Amino acid sequence: MKIYSIGQLSKLVDCKVPTIRYYEQIEILPPATRSIGNQRRYNDDHLTRLRFVRHSRALGFNLEEVRQLIHLQTCAKHSKHEAHKIAATHLLDVQQKIKQLQALEQELTAIVNSCHAGDPYTCQVLDSLS
Repeated sequence: MKIYSIGQLSKLVDCKVPTIRYYEQIEILPPATRSIGNQRRYNDDHLTRLRFVRHSRALGFNLEEVRQLIHLQTCAKHSKHEAHKIAATHLLDVQQKIKQLQALEQELTAIVNSCHAGDPYTCQVLDSLS
């Protein structure tokens, strides 16, 4: 099994060193072993877990959802299909945010487009926000 320093792990997963330390602190990432000089040492299991966490975060899962997914991945007492519920709920949240962003886009487009039609001495954007 290969051993990685925190810097090597950071580069392999494109994750900042403080983030790795934070994930370890909040127990998303198992604690690293320590060298004789007290430097953190990570192995392939850490690399796999960190890649899982980074991919989950890139998909927008929050840390609690990531924690639940890790638990489902590692606990034999639970059905891995429970992850479907977490992902389905997250998908609904994403779809709702998309709708909100589309409404925001429409409102901002209307405000920006109104600038060309108004009084040259008045800002339509500021008037719209008032």
